[in-house]
Amino acid sequence: MATALKRSRTCGLLRLIAFFLLVGGASFALHYVLNFGLRRIPTSEFGVSNQIMQGRINAEILISGSSRALSHYDSRIIERATGLKTFNIGRNASQTDIQLALLKTYLKHNTRPRLVIHNLDSFCFEATHQIFDPGQYLPYLSEPEILNALLKIDPNVWKWKYVPLYGYTAQDMRLTWVLGIGGAIGVYPREDLFQGFHPDYRRWTGDFDQFKAHNMDGVWFPIESEAIRDFEELLALCRDKRIPVILVYSPVYYEMQALERNRNKIFAKLRRLSERYHAPIWDYCGLPMCRQRKLFYNSQHLNNEGAAVFSTDLANRLTEERPWEGKGFARQERDAVPH
Repeated sequence: MATALKRSRTCGLLRLIAFFLLVGGASFALHYVLNFGLRRIPTSEFGVSNQIMQGRINAEILISGSSRALSHYDSRIIERATGLKTFNIGRNASQTDIQLALLKTYLKHNTRPRLVIHNLDSFCFEATHQIFDPGQYLPYLSEPEILNALLKIDPNVWKWKYVPLYGYTAQDMRLTWVLGIGGAIGVYPREDLFQGFHPDYRRWTGDFDQFKAHNMDGVWFPIESEAIRDFEELLALCRDKRIPVILVYSPVYYEMQALERNRNKIFAKLRRLSERYHAPIWDYCGLPMCRQRKLFYNSQHLNNEGAAVFSTDLANRLTEERPWEGKGFARQERDAVPH
């Protein structure tokens, strides 16, 4: 009787172990399939990330920055004007730390560009405190620069990499796993990025009027030492790799500029870094277009029509000054607007 009971308990334990092995194996397999599917998508934002990781961009002019870079710089216009292959790796809702990690990863896999255009924002000296859209990074956690940047923001990111399906089930709010399954079977999202550029066809939304009403005394943008270090590291990275950099402050709606209470302080810091790293600032916030609501969909972002106007102006100046030949710094204040 005791022997039979012992044998029954042993069999039950073995079945339990087999169950967890089966579930664990299935989880690892599904995690692999999702990563595999996302890494083979050729379109939209995952398409850009995959081109970066696979070393298939190799741009001569590379544009980096936040969502303002993503939707302001039409790579096609710039490429036609300059004759140089142009690509935009701007990332939505990214701060300088993530932009730096993405640039490092790009340079690891692709040939060195002849010029980096880095877009400036009023929040360029603010560190990331919460990871936006974790799903966009899940397939690329084997890239050390991306993983390390995310770990600095959230130490629990290690679970995304080592616990199967954790990132997709506990962190991914956009159901990225659906795209992963689609990618695995060859069903891809529609293409909405063109050489990395995202044209936005929205018109002025009216959100700014509400924002202004709630911030009549103006707004202050953080200046954090960690973010300043990241910004300096980005400039030092390009300097060490002998890549000319232009810091471009693309258009911001003029009423928003008037609300920024510490705008002078931010620009003073930017100018000091510009001089230290020989990276000229091209400031476009004084253009007449900054007063035309029809060219923006909100106070910080141009729509497709505005992006075409701005990109054409920038492309003409690039063609004239040819900064990839090391020109342009001495003339950086030519079009400067007082702040």
